[in-house]
Amino acid sequence: MNRQMLRAKLHRATITEANLDYEGSLTIDKDLLDAVGIIPFERVKVYNINNGERFDTYAIEGKRGSGVIGLNGAAARKGMVGDLIIIVTFGFYGEDELEKYHPNIALLNEQNKVKEMLYR
Repeated sequence: MNRQMLRAKLHRATITEANLDYEGSLTIDKDLLDAVGIIPFERVKVYNINNGERFDTYAIEGKRGSGVIGLNGAAARKGMVGDLIIIVTFGFYGEDELEKYHPNIALLNEQNKVKEMLYR
């Protein structure tokens, strides 16, 4: 049996831009993608702490070191610049993999820099 488990999490990211006229997705600073192992075009779930919105989209690579977290296309209606969000991905793991399983979790500061890594 496979179980779907949290694989990666960026906790308390601050939205830095919202672009309604973009075709869609979530722009994430390349440093943050690397920190938790999210790759471009991977499906992500986004939870807006400020307004309770939850939605799915895909990650696109933002400029390394920029701190960018950008809502694009329809997602731009789900939050405002300054809102705090949680970005997560999930993966399927077999019972044998669960003994060594742990998610990659990055706790972020107000500038979208990693202040603490859990489990990596």
